[in-house]
Amino acid sequence: MVKKWLTEHTVDFEEINIDEKPEFVQTVLDMGYRAAPVVVKDDVSFSGFNPSELAKLA
Repeated sequence: MVKKWLTEHTVDFEEINIDEKPEFVQTVLDMGYRAAPVVVKDDVSFSGFNPSELAKLA
């Protein structure tokens, strides 16, 4: 849902799939997240589909 929302709102993003790039798992854990997806932009990060936070990226 996050990827679809970002695409529909023409927000540029880079998807890093932790199943394909497990070296990023520790990075996500170190940020305090235990569930995917994790969205990171500049100094903002959050986990899950959160429309109000996503809107701040548009």
